[in-house]
Amino acid sequence: MSQDLRHLANAAPRIMVVDGSKLVRKLIGDVLTRELSDAVVVPCAGIAEAREALAGGAVDLVTTSLVLPDGDGIALARAVRESAGQAYVPIIVVSGDAQSHLESRRFTEDVTDYFDKALGHTALAAFIRGYVQPQPIPGARVLYVEDSKVVALATKRMLERHGLTVLHFVGVEEALEFLEARRGQDDVGCDLVLTDVYLKGALSGNDLLARLREDFGYGKRRLPVLVMTGDGNADNQSALIRAGANDLVLKPIEERLLVTKTLFQLRLARLPEPTTLDA
Repeated sequence: MSQDLRHLANAAPRIMVVDGSKLVRKLIGDVLTRELSDAVVVPCAGIAEAREALAGGAVDLVTTSLVLPDGDGIALARAVRESAGQAYVPIIVVSGDAQSHLESRRFTEDVTDYFDKALGHTALAAFIRGYVQPQPIPGARVLYVEDSKVVALATKRMLERHGLTVLHFVGVEEALEFLEARRGQDDVGCDLVLTDVYLKGALSGNDLLARLREDFGYGKRRLPVLVMTGDGNADNQSALIRAGANDLVLKPIEERLLVTKTLFQLRLARLPEPTTLDA
């Protein structure tokens, strides 16, 4: 049975939407209201209005634009964290420039996650739905590469609790052999790849990523790749994103975020081409 991984404990969450565009605030507010019928949406045009709203009561989730009329989303995230009773609140940056910020690792620890506007309304709805309550995707297969038996067992259990089928390989060589046997077929053998970076074999997670993107020619939508890393070096993290990783999962693994990121990438891969969320 799935564990309850709700990011929002409150049955009627108070959700702050911060964006300089009134239209974007309405669009995001409409998506939130549709996905969370009991939610109270608090629209704010900038940091000053957000501070006033925070003074009026705690919030359960924040979405913010990266660029605001009186600052930026990073500063807004810091302001939320500094507010009384706001030590842990999911703060999601919604931006058309999110990818470049992800690549350069400019998001601080105050930002919980990000969403790229270019993915469109449907993907935003899937993202929010997954963030509030991850739902299983029957039949989805995760090809998982990890050489630590302890880590592999724990991570495999996390994913299987949510209805995912996990194909575990100890090394990149074995994973590539599996994928090679299905090269050129409509079904490549899995729906998402989850790999550690540092492995004991001759090939690393970096090598697997390079083979999938360059040799096999699988794009991010055809075969999403999540890379797990305990490397805190921002340059190394940036290199993984630029090399074609859809996203990173930082160690130690936090089940709620691992499952959310995995299910979101799986859902995104199945969505039609996006209708951009613009101001």
